[in-house]
Amino acid sequence: MSWKEFPKVELHLHLEGAAPPAFIRGLAAEKKIDLTGVFDEHGHYAYRDFDHFLKVYEAATEALKTPDDFKRLTQAVLEELAEHNVVYAETFVSPDFCGGGDVGAWREYLAAMQEAHVDGVTLKGIVTCIRHFGPEQAKTAALCAAETHGDFILGFGIAGAELVGTARDYLWSFDCAREAGLRLTAHAGEWGAPDTVRATWKDLGVERLGHGVRASEDPALVDDLAETGVVLEVCPGSNVALGLYPDVAHHPIARLRDRGVKVTVSTDDPPFFHTTMTKEFENLERAFRWGAEDFDALNRTALEAAFCDDETKARVAKQLDEATP
Repeated sequence: MSWKEFPKVELHLHLEGAAPPAFIRGLAAEKKIDLTGVFDEHGHYAYRDFDHFLKVYEAATEALKTPDDFKRLTQAVLEELAEHNVVYAETFVSPDFCGGGDVGAWREYLAAMQEAHVDGVTLKGIVTCIRHFGPEQAKTAALCAAETHGDFILGFGIAGAELVGTARDYLWSFDCAREAGLRLTAHAGEWGAPDTVRATWKDLGVERLGHGVRASEDPALVDDLAETGVVLEVCPGSNVALGLYPDVAHHPIARLRDRGVKVTVSTDDPPFFHTTMTKEFENLERAFRWGAEDFDALNRTALEAAFCDDETKARVAKQLDEATP
């Protein structure tokens, strides 16, 4: 079976990180921005390790200057999602890259993003603060999120260099978002040990964890995650590309699922990691012999964990029902 036509739900996708390299090169050329060092000789994003990846990622965003740039970016990302039959996706967006934390500017960027459209694909936003920008800067992102919670902005989270500070350093921002009615997720357990997964989950009160895979190293933590229903936004291709695991066959997603943890599958920053949702499905089939029933179950778990309202979930569920073999 070709997994390209299989419907998909994705919960962990960074908007800027999903920018096709050619799109960023084109914008940079229009604006005469020098992005030397961002791309390799083949035109792909070039980085050595995770810390360098963060630097290259932020350098690439220098080409994204205006609300119209983000409208064009969102359109390109929607078209890529449609190409791989992703019918619903939640994308991480940061006010730090869209107006520098100014609420008025942030509203303009959000309005531009929502002008992009592709039939059959529903895209929602989760505001993220950037961990290595520090707790004070995170507060501005949280305030932007609180001020724009609505049909598009549904949640709040944290991304960036996971080992900077502690989860509790960002508690004010998460409390602010929670009080505004936003749903909560946080990156943890990609580079941080199992104790950082537990601390992030408990201290910030999140219902989903981005990555979370290093929880697999602590059986008691795995049992707790399974019992409480915390959902992991797992990105196998990203983890392999960054050297966390040698290949998908050694990735713990199957072990976590077998132990009762709710797992989903996403691409994270797909062009950086040379992946797509189709490739994720193909690699999981090859590594673990997962088939249509497994992927349908992943979709249903992801849709149940999605931050959208019940009406949207019902509509997306109908799309899954109609498209699933």
